[in-house]
Amino acid sequence: MKKKMTPYILLVPQLILGVVFIIGLGTGIIQSLGVIPAFGLTEPTLKYYKEVLTRPDLLQSLKYSLYIAFMSAFLATVTGTFLCAVLVSAGKVRGIIMRIVQIPIIVPHVVVALFIVNILSQNGILARILANAGLITDQQQFPMLIYDRYGLGVILAYLWKEIPFIIYFVIALMANINGSLGEAATNLGANKLQTFMKVTLPLCMNTVLSGFLIIFVFALGAYELPFILGATTPKALPVLAYLEYTKPDLRARPYAMAINGILIVIALIAAVLYYILLRRSTKKLAG
Repeated sequence: MKKKMTPYILLVPQLILGVVFIIGLGTGIIQSLGVIPAFGLTEPTLKYYKEVLTRPDLLQSLKYSLYIAFMSAFLATVTGTFLCAVLVSAGKVRGIIMRIVQIPIIVPHVVVALFIVNILSQNGILARILANAGLITDQQQFPMLIYDRYGLGVILAYLWKEIPFIIYFVIALMANINGSLGEAATNLGANKLQTFMKVTLPLCMNTVLSGFLIIFVFALGAYELPFILGATTPKALPVLAYLEYTKPDLRARPYAMAINGILIVIALIAAVLYYILLRRSTKKLAG
């Protein structure tokens, strides 16, 4: 009897978390429509979404967030896929190398932000080394890599976290393809580059794109790195949503929820694309 009940008992924590998530999501959507009876707001309206999508500062924040998410995801995907190919070609798909690859994945984003500040700021380690070496006359000559409007510090922090994720996400499939179809292509006269570009990469592409979507959505909705390393203006959407949420005027809360609603819509679109890619990958493997 206990053995039969064990799977259901193990599902209880997941069900509780799922219910809490659905309640929170539903509450956020309702509040984004301006329905917060406790604040005297009872009529559903789309005006908060309209204002969010027409206010210049919010549009700048949307562009800024999309730019950071896309650039970090794109660069991480390209670099991670290339490094994955190098590791597969060298036969380093297990052991100590993969343990090293895993390290950045488990480091919290706040810790990564502190690393970036201590290393890449104008008062950081790198600026001091260059100043002491005489390569720059003053630490203030060191380029502004954090708190800048291009989000370089945020992108660099995401790259440090996301490149290992792409490697870890793709390497098993790439190694399997390279070990079977890749060897067949080599035996037929293809060199390593041709094998990778015409056999391995196309068969891995759906998985690579899936990894891109995962880190794109995460970077778009993440709060810590843009808050610690991002520019004062424009602010990333999650940061702006937090600021709107914490305003003394509680009637401004629907603006925060509308911003979150936009992020949810983008995430849902990415989730649908991920599902399509996953089905295509499954069909290819089954074939």
